[in-house]
Amino acid sequence: MRISMSIRRRVRGTRAALFAMAAALAIPFVAASAGAADIRVFSGGAPQAVLRSLAPEFETATGHRTVFTFSLVTEIQKRLAAGEIADVILLPVPLIAATEKTLPLSPAGRRELARVGLGVITRAGGARPDISTPEAVRKLLLEARSVAFADPSTPSGLHLARMLMQLDISTVMQPKLIHKGAIRGGGELVANGEADVGLYLVSEVRTIKGVSVVGLLPPALQNFVVYGAAIPAYNATPEAALAFIRFVSEPGKGERWKAAGFELVGSGN
Repeated sequence: MRISMSIRRRVRGTRAALFAMAAALAIPFVAASAGAADIRVFSGGAPQAVLRSLAPEFETATGHRTVFTFSLVTEIQKRLAAGEIADVILLPVPLIAATEKTLPLSPAGRRELARVGLGVITRAGGARPDISTPEAVRKLLLEARSVAFADPSTPSGLHLARMLMQLDISTVMQPKLIHKGAIRGGGELVANGEADVGLYLVSEVRTIKGVSVVGLLPPALQNFVVYGAAIPAYNATPEAALAFIRFVSEPGKGERWKAAGFELVGSGN
């Protein structure tokens, strides 16, 4: 009987210790869950690959959840102007400045994140054309049957239109151009042979199956797009949004941005 009672006491003691341990382990989880937030991120398409790759790590580290909306940068501007709610905005820096004219933005979180250049894509498996000089790019475009082009309403599309004028081939190229943003399937036009060449921000097309990124446009024709981040002033609890911006812009994330075609330029709060 004494042995049986002793065993019962030990079992009860062990159970109590296990319950106490479980409760202690659960406290940080409950605290994290209590402070967790859904962060609505509105972004142009260029950083989509790198942001989606970093999001799970951020969510694991903080307990917050990221909810992405990716579209053409001009479409993001329209949606914000129409009253859609975002906690974080990622756009080319000049468009953030333009957005602020109608949507007040908080000083907290304002920073330049990374820049990406314009490049040339062709169908995978084909010969890689020479794009090392403006003359080589001009020859490539004139010989192409059709060219997929960044949307003309975007900063990239506007620059490429100026580039054609710079090369003195704007008029002759117009019938060959297929204006379709990469996020809307422009790169796939090259993959399936509807276009011989595509000109896009390289981060938008690196992961498209069936295309090959030939390289960046030469310096004389290049235009780097600098993406920035901002938090709308109506966000009454911006801590989670600020944590997200800080996380994706940490210097240690530079290689991840580089793999996606960007390079970090970080500055700000």
